[in-house]
Amino acid sequence: MSVLNPLPDTALPRIDVPRVIDMHGHCGAPEAEALLAGRPDRQAEMEAQAKGTGAASMAHNLAVMLPAAGARMASLDKRLADLDLMGIDLQVVSPSPHLYAYWADPTLAADLVEAANTAAAGLVARAPDRLAGMGIVAMQHPDLAADQIRQARAVGLKGVEISASVGSRELSDPAFDPVWHAAEEAGMPVFIHPLGTSLGPRLSSFYLSNTIGQPLETTIALSSLIISGVLDRFPGLKLVGAHGGGYLPAYIGRLDHTWRVRPEARQCRERPSDYLSRIWVDTVVFDPEQLRALIARMGAARVMFGTDYPFDMADCRPDTLAEALPAQDRAAIMGGNAEALFSL
Repeated sequence: MSVLNPLPDTALPRIDVPRVIDMHGHCGAPEAEALLAGRPDRQAEMEAQAKGTGAASMAHNLAVMLPAAGARMASLDKRLADLDLMGIDLQVVSPSPHLYAYWADPTLAADLVEAANTAAAGLVARAPDRLAGMGIVAMQHPDLAADQIRQARAVGLKGVEISASVGSRELSDPAFDPVWHAAEEAGMPVFIHPLGTSLGPRLSSFYLSNTIGQPLETTIALSSLIISGVLDRFPGLKLVGAHGGGYLPAYIGRLDHTWRVRPEARQCRERPSDYLSRIWVDTVVFDPEQLRALIARMGAARVMFGTDYPFDMADCRPDTLAEALPAQDRAAIMGGNAEALFSL
């Protein structure tokens, strides 16, 4: 492991569990990239992201991080070698979040999602014993997104990945009910993985847009989905929060208090903390003590090993992570929970 590369330098020792499953990996989609290239709306999106990320962070991303991650996403051989290096038996890959493009019109959105999901399914087909896949959907067009969930399931993808908001709309907006209905009906987990942050220039220094901003986006998304009653209306909906579910598990008591004392926050039937047993999170929190607290709050059955490969904010040391886990929970968190949720 180096400053610029989160991967271990040598092969890690084998973890004594039936299967190590990384449920949080990413893949590229060149045909989808080509559909976006040169479009004014794409350029405007990138400029907004650059402003929120900050000049220094964006320069590093363009010069170092993105080329390194892109090379790994482009090479199946490199990916499989890296999985071997990390001691990972199977990785669930989803398209890189920068492909969401929630500004796209219905025609472009349909083509983009088809290209991205075809790429994910095609990658899995080349190494079905080592990879499984999730797709993306056009959340800005909820009825189309609902159809895309069904199509993703039909081509063998195991879930769908979405951002934590859609433009200025929160995921609790009733307009997205067709998406939740389709996901619930298809039994497809919905992986909430933010793209950047909506919080603007306050987080544009020190890479806080990612470090603080992305977990906060997930916190807002999950909080709004709980309090608004979405999980009451769709009790079979399977939600997964990236990066340890953001800050929600660590601060759920304040949400419970709000639910008790504020009438506008009583739109859900139960205490917000009662819904945590219906949400899954990954382990990408980088600290053994925080991981133990996450397990204590969420329950071991709702925590799944993930890396965020191949980006530099990945946690690529499953051996260290496994050492921090209670022995009785190790097999479930390192693979069993993902195996059950995604039907692997």
